[in-house]
Amino acid sequence: QFRSIFKEFPYFNYAQSKALDDLLYTDRNFVICAPTGSGKTVMFELAITRLLMEAPLPWLNIKVVYMAPIKALCSQRFDDWKEKFGPIGLSCKELTGDTVMDDLFEIHHAHIIITTPEKWDSMTRRWRDNSVVQLVRLFLIDEVHVIKDESRGATLEVVVSRMKTVQSSLSRLLENHDTVPPMRFVAVSATIPNAEDIAEWLSDSKMPAVCLKIDEDQRPVKLRKIVLGFPCSDNQTEFRFDLTLNYKIASIIQTYSEQKPALVFCATRKGVQQAASVLAKDAKFLLSVEQKQRLQRSANSLKDSKLRDLLIYGVAYHHAGMEISDRKIIEGAFTVGDLPVLFTTSTLAMGVNLPAHLVVIKSTMHYVGGVFQEYSETDILQMIGRAGRPQFDTTATAVIMTRWSTREKYIQMLNGADIIESSLHRHLVEHLNAEIVLHTVTDVTVALEWIRSTFLYIRALKNPTHYGFSSGLDKIGIEAKLQELCLKNLNDLSAFDLIRMDEANNFKPTETGILMAWYYIAFDTVKQFFTIKGTETLNELIKMISNCTEFLDVKLRTNEKKILNSLNKDKDKITIRFPMEGKIKTREMKINCLIQAQLGCIPIQDFTLTQDTGRIFRNGLRVTRWLSDFLASCKNNFSALLNSLILAKCFRCKLWENSLHVSKQLEKIGVSLSNAMVNAGLTSFKKIEDTNARELELILNRHPPFGNQIKESVLHLPKYELDIEQLPKYSDTSAEILVTIKLKNYEQLQTKRTATDFHYVTLVIGDADNQVIFNQKIMDSVLLKTGNWTKKTEVKRALKSEEISINLISSDYVGLDIQQAFTAFYLTPRTVGNQKLKAEPSLDKYYGSPQSLPAGKVDTGGRSKQEITYKKYGNRECNHRCKNKDVCGHDCCKTGVLPISEMNGDSKFSLYLADLRSRNSVSSVPPVKRLKMQMLNQTQNMDLKQFVFTPKSSLPALPR
Repeated sequence: QFRSIFKEFPYFNYAQSKALDDLLYTDRNFVICAPTGSGKTVMFELAITRLLMEAPLPWLNIKVVYMAPIKALCSQRFDDWKEKFGPIGLSCKELTGDTVMDDLFEIHHAHIIITTPEKWDSMTRRWRDNSVVQLVRLFLIDEVHVIKDESRGATLEVVVSRMKTVQSSLSRLLENHDTVPPMRFVAVSATIPNAEDIAEWLSDSKMPAVCLKIDEDQRPVKLRKIVLGFPCSDNQTEFRFDLTLNYKIASIIQTYSEQKPALVFCATRKGVQQAASVLAKDAKFLLSVEQKQRLQRSANSLKDSKLRDLLIYGVAYHHAGMEISDRKIIEGAFTVGDLPVLFTTSTLAMGVNLPAHLVVIKSTMHYVGGVFQEYSETDILQMIGRAGRPQFDTTATAVIMTRWSTREKYIQMLNGADIIESSLHRHLVEHLNAEIVLHTVTDVTVALEWIRSTFLYIRALKNPTHYGFSSGLDKIGIEAKLQELCLKNLNDLSAFDLIRMDEANNFKPTETGILMAWYYIAFDTVKQFFTIKGTETLNELIKMISNCTEFLDVKLRTNEKKILNSLNKDKDKITIRFPMEGKIKTREMKINCLIQAQLGCIPIQDFTLTQDTGRIFRNGLRVTRWLSDFLASCKNNFSALLNSLILAKCFRCKLWENSLHVSKQLEKIGVSLSNAMVNAGLTSFKKIEDTNARELELILNRHPPFGNQIKESVLHLPKYELDIEQLPKYSDTSAEILVTIKLKNYEQLQTKRTATDFHYVTLVIGDADNQVIFNQKIMDSVLLKTGNWTKKTEVKRALKSEEISINLISSDYVGLDIQQAFTAFYLTPRTVGNQKLKAEPSLDKYYGSPQSLPAGKVDTGGRSKQEITYKKYGNRECNHRCKNKDVCGHDCCKTGVLPISEMNGDSKFSLYLADLRSRNSVSSVPPVKRLKMQMLNQTQNMDLKQFVFTPKSSLPALPR
């Protein structure tokens, strides 16, 4: 059975016995190094087969992790393995998005987890609390040479080192108990000269890893490599040079393609379209009648009109900014051989597997971060690797088009390959913090031990100059330099209070450091938000978020500026909520514009921009959630905290907090149906709930019972009520309030709920001085137990005003928030210097006014009975603000308190103490019991005659 598998991959015939022996009959770690596109995937499948042979049925507690550098490879592997392993009972789960709460739940039942380094890094930053990570028995690393990549290589390196740490930690924990099942590493790589270094890195203490290297001359499809140099003057720009190459493509295809499929790699998406258009005019391809008919049918199915016109001539283009359906049609036409030439961007080299007889690399420069730079050697090898179709060809050709001045460089590159180096030293600070949070690194000594588990350590010993160390250093000297590097990064973390050191010089993560690791936030982003003033508005926070390192992969393209400027400012169209000054000319302005357009439900008629928006919101959801948790640890930033909570919810809902499109949050309601509801005036959940189901169906053009389903969905959303009451305990500088949150539809939610079990509200209270008084998350599950939640909290008197802001912010829904202002009452009026300000606002609106006293309790002079009573004793009125002093439980409200002149001292504090003594000396009976006794007496002594109506003689008698 396995030999039949190998027949599909004749490339490995000479090494079959070696690979089979090591992969199928041992558990040794394994590294295979071979040219790209050679069918190395079979090695992963053999390793999985070995695991299944060894693991007892049923395969409940085994996990296989496949890790590839880009999502396209993960999707390809997921589709392939779902079909292959599904029939034997193995479930696959693709895990490539950003962290969400149910990720752990989803992978809990999966046997094969297909993921990217960034995603697995995020998942394993809490591995001690995650039993799933501890169940991994086989770790498969595709394209391991990406470890060289400056932006992504460090993450891959740290993740693999962490999985080694997981294995060794579990071994130490269980050394006196059961034997820990070994975790096996299998890595595949393109042709690299130092594959042995990768093998040394993946070796364990018991057994070195096997390293299998296969040279180019072992290829079943012999590859001819040609480098063509073209003249380019010094004053000619890269853009201009790239355009001139478009007119050379036709002759190259005619010379080298042999009437077989050709794949042309271009630097940019726009370049792809331009080159395809030029070729369609310059060349005519001989197509059979059947080919023409099939291409015409495919063209009719395309959404892109430009692509439709090109396809019928046998030319097409393919890039990541296209509609997925169009990409699939083009891939299908090229795979079956109907499409003679396909132009694509370099990203396809790592993504979809579309081998061709001829591969052309049009220009060796590509546009990155606003500047042109040379392709890396890995990129070049990846693109060349697409040449050759084992099932059709015995030979293949790869042509590199470059400047005459760089021709020799690429000839040398193709004869040998650059050594793979680590890039961890450039991103050490984030990863050190993550390991400190995990308690993997606890002091400087342990930090060096952790460094020894990385690829950086192996390469630093062999090539110290690449990492900025002297070439003459021995092993001890290099380790000392690595320790210095660690100390510098640890000092950076300490400077921003991300870590602390205890008395024993051990590292301890702070709350901020833990949040940074858990939410996978870049150190530069954390540094930026440390400059926050605390008074930031929603607009200012969006500007700051647009500057985050997490969005560096979003580029501003020239052809997008017109659309973005129209979204920013346009008299004739709906524009964004907070317009920016001037034209859109930076990446940050583009991100800001796209965020606001999405939140404002403004349609973006460009697929590339839609893709960018999706990427921004995936990362933005994580960043905004981190920001609200980060700001919650401070006290003098109420405005920024409140706006961060609102913004995090906006990112989750993809709506502004005051949006009219609340219906878009309901199941089965998209943008068009939401617009219909807004046009009908249904702009709140209350209005939707009050509308007849049949009327809803009429508005939405849907059949019954659609209206009932929408109403049901709204009916079972949580409906909150916020009550604020000031308690009688207050002084000059503080007051006490009682906040009650009620779930109005508490009974309805017992049986069915629209919101998830994870839904919560955040109660955040702040004062006029921007101080946070109270901040707490309250889960719906807590409110569902009793129907309400109560909290008593002290309010310190603010300098600016007595008004406090009380906010209840939903985590997941726009349209459920409650925001209220409340004016606290203090013992004396507020003063500024020696000047007393106007009298404090009365608490009548919270506790009732004198007019609310029962009729008959006010005498003709307008004085109440209490006033007559305490005047009789020579006392003054107490400071209680009871609604009705006749029936309250305070004796001092009836008899009054001693006048100020009779008190010892006239300070406010002594006044307060005398008041307390007066109340306590009246009776030892508790106030509540006294209140009940008084009410009972009043009922017994009540004269019912006072309620009899007697008309005055001056008034005419009413007719019977």
